[in-house]
Amino acid sequence: MRVSMATSAGKAGRPNEDFAGAVPGAAVLLDGAGIPGTESICSHGVAWYTHRLGGALLGRLSRDDGRDLAAILAATIGEIAADHRGTCDITNPSSPQATVVIVRAHRGRLDYLLLADSFLVLDPVCGGPQVITDEREVTTRRICSASLDGVPCGTPEYDRIRDSCIEALQARRNQPGGYWIAKDDPHAAEEALTGSRPLHDLDSVALLSNGASRIVSPYGLTDWPGVLELLGANGPADIIRRVRQAEARTSGGPDARVPDDATVAHCTHLPRSEVGELSQPATSR
Repeated sequence: MRVSMATSAGKAGRPNEDFAGAVPGAAVLLDGAGIPGTESICSHGVAWYTHRLGGALLGRLSRDDGRDLAAILAATIGEIAADHRGTCDITNPSSPQATVVIVRAHRGRLDYLLLADSFLVLDPVCGGPQVITDEREVTTRRICSASLDGVPCGTPEYDRIRDSCIEALQARRNQPGGYWIAKDDPHAAEEALTGSRPLHDLDSVALLSNGASRIVSPYGLTDWPGVLELLGANGPADIIRRVRQAEARTSGGPDARVPDDATVAHCTHLPRSEVGELSQPATSR
């Protein structure tokens, strides 16, 4: 399996909180989240968490033992939680956390896992792409923020309601009826979206962080079949370049978005046999 990757920090001078990496037969992508400036909660920061979690996932995946992906993620979340439980308040709602996407070629199938709102795009030999994302956070955020509708921005009332909305969202994190993300609780891995497809049914697979997915929504520069076409023609860096151009064009306008870290991993030359699963190292841009 050949993996091409590109990543870009959303803001110059600030650490990139995304992570992508690959080992023979597997790839991972993480999109870090947390509240900036909370060193009193975790002295390490979000970038440290995503890179540590991503690196540990790759280490476990490199063993190629076919272990259940959710079990691998659970063990890794527990490992990283133990690494800084003694120095950081990891149970605090604002402590570092991350979305996770994992793909693995094993015994003629592509196994996948997705936790929280990054994107996995399966490119089948026949038919259009299958786009997989975990919409529970978006749904929960919409429910929690409904009370802000019609309240004028910049008013004390708006600030009061917004703070209560944030508290309500945090209370639903890693809770039944809410949404799930990699943080300090290994049980979150049990709630991940998982599946498997025969490798011979797929041409390629793409993993995108939330910042990179902006090329489809909200910017509408292309659709998901178009994303696969761009990846095949120009590689992951072109996706991010187009997102940055759109962010620059809308800067200062009513539809402006704060630039986000953006990362893409594109898996091609998928193995068709056990022997092929050891082929082609990862490349990056």
